[in-house]
Amino acid sequence: MLDRRRFLIALSVLSSLACAQTAKAGDRMAYTPQAFEDAQKAGKPILVDISASWCPICKAQKQVLAKLLPSAAYADIAVFEVDFDAQKDVVRAFGARMQSTLITFKGKKEVGRLVGVTKADAIKRLLDSTS
Repeated sequence: MLDRRRFLIALSVLSSLACAQTAKAGDRMAYTPQAFEDAQKAGKPILVDISASWCPICKAQKQVLAKLLPSAAYADIAVFEVDFDAQKDVVRAFGARMQSTLITFKGKKEVGRLVGVTKADAIKRLLDSTS
């Protein structure tokens, strides 16, 4: 009976671990005030990506970010996605006037912002501002 119970507990734990989502370098998280605040309190480097699904500039930015973010230099950056159309209150809170806005933070301090920029070297400099 005890062995069966241990087996079921172990199986439950392993199932939970298999289903758990962990943020890795370059992973994008939907913006939530709590997650953003937690990242700021932890002093993490943060990238806020304000974009729209219909925006070609946003798509180009995402392609550049997909190449840059897996680098070990950016392993700790928390990337938060803000939907320009669905999260207007958040867009206003960040002072963004348009989609294709990238904002970096070092903890609670904003350290960089780009709007409509798709050049890899400029986006790399923005990411570097978090270190």
